[in-house]
Amino acid sequence: MTQLPWNAKEATVGELSDRSGVPPSALRFYEREGLIRSRRTSGNQRRYSRDTLRRVAFIRVSQRVGIPLARIREVLGLLPEGRTPNRADWANVSECWRDDLNSRIAQLEQLRDHLTDCIGCGCLSIDKCQLANPHDALGEQGPGPRRLLGA
Repeated sequence: MTQLPWNAKEATVGELSDRSGVPPSALRFYEREGLIRSRRTSGNQRRYSRDTLRRVAFIRVSQRVGIPLARIREVLGLLPEGRTPNRADWANVSECWRDDLNSRIAQLEQLRDHLTDCIGCGCLSIDKCQLANPHDALGEQGPGPRRLLGA
């Protein structure tokens, strides 16, 4: 494993991969998707600025909680170009997630609470199951899982 020196201003794709724990293929994908940037050397090799480590960590954590890549790209676009983001920059970006995360937490709590009867007893009782929808009667209310969405 290649260690990224503490004073390195740039990293190769291998160094960034080793330090971030993200495979090189994923780093190239993030770059194609506009989530991170690199410059090319005269030999056409990628070089990432050191602050890319924070962006990659942010991407990984955001993906882990289910934030779509398009939303991650949008929020990363708020970070400054040409300088390493500071604490205030990251605070601004993290504030963007507050509503998204609170909404996801509420959805997960509702899912947990409404599926307890079915999962707890294992019988998937038709009269208690939140997923039962004979003859698609809930389809008249719109698309998606109407009971779980609280519609």
